[in-house]
Amino acid sequence: MTRIRERGIRVVGDVHGDLNAFRHATATERFVIQLGDLVDHGPDSAGVLELMIDLIDTRRGLFILGNHDRKLGRALEGRRLRRDPPLEETLRQLSDPEYDTLRQRAYEEIADAPVWVRLGNSLFVHGGFHTAMLSLPPMTGLGDMSAPLSRALFGETTGRMQPDGYPERRLSWINRIPEGMTVYVGHDRRSTDGRPWRRTGRLGGTAVFTDLGAGKGGHLAWIDINDP
Repeated sequence: MTRIRERGIRVVGDVHGDLNAFRHATATERFVIQLGDLVDHGPDSAGVLELMIDLIDTRRGLFILGNHDRKLGRALEGRRLRRDPPLEETLRQLSDPEYDTLRQRAYEEIADAPVWVRLGNSLFVHGGFHTAMLSLPPMTGLGDMSAPLSRALFGETTGRMQPDGYPERRLSWINRIPEGMTVYVGHDRRSTDGRPWRRTGRLGGTAVFTDLGAGKGGHLAWIDINDP
């Protein structure tokens, strides 16, 4: 893509409805790759979706499907989901007459969103890396679950729940990233110093965690890349 070659990439972490921060992050000539979870928790998920669609329409960006985006997409399909107050608030915003056309367009973009994107030695995914991502073409994420799709959306879980009600996650997938490759992820808030968290695995590959809690009391992170 010409814009990436000439101006580079801006990788943006989980937004979670923080429209003000997302406006700042996307005020760039770089091509924006947003790592998923555009919606829920923050004050203006509808506004975030509207801005993301504008980036798509003007060929200035794309988003990777996150687990919250998938949940919204399935709700917009009419599927019955368990009670989820953040999702319910997003759906309430989208029911506003101001957003009559946004609801359908948001569904279409969620249905078409890639679950991962690889550019050179960089791989962009919401939850975590799976070795199948090196050989499979990028897939969309509203259909049946598979091992690569589960890893892409949710990372790697132990099957146990933490006291806060969220699944316990492990990071052994980092050890399977090949040397020379960098995997940019969101989803898992690991930073302790307010900056993206980097970890190198046993094979020499690197994971960069960009979720700094936007929409949940933290802030939005982005990273500029000149040569992916």
